[in-house]
Amino acid sequence: MSCEDTPTRLTWEIQLHEPHCGVWICKGYGRATTTADPADIARAVLAGYLAASPPRATETLRAVARPDGGKAVTVGVADLAPDAVTDPAVRQALPLYLRDALPAGG
Repeated sequence: MSCEDTPTRLTWEIQLHEPHCGVWICKGYGRATTTADPADIARAVLAGYLAASPPRATETLRAVARPDGGKAVTVGVADLAPDAVTDPAVRQALPLYLRDALPAGG
């Protein structure tokens, strides 16, 4: 087993920007232990959330993945590729409601 295969614990959060207060409000929270890259987890979490519950035109959302002992990764809607395929290791780390919301091919 190489060090790349060692699972990392991380927490992820889906956040909504509140423009009147200038703060980010947590809309969803989860934890995972995975070998997947935190940026891939953040992208998949945000893509699944957007697929499950499309935002209103005025909402700004982002996902933050915080690995234990690592640097937090923040992903916005602009960072999502429209036809991206989600790696099976990333899909496995997601809760069922997000996993099911992702396109079947991804």
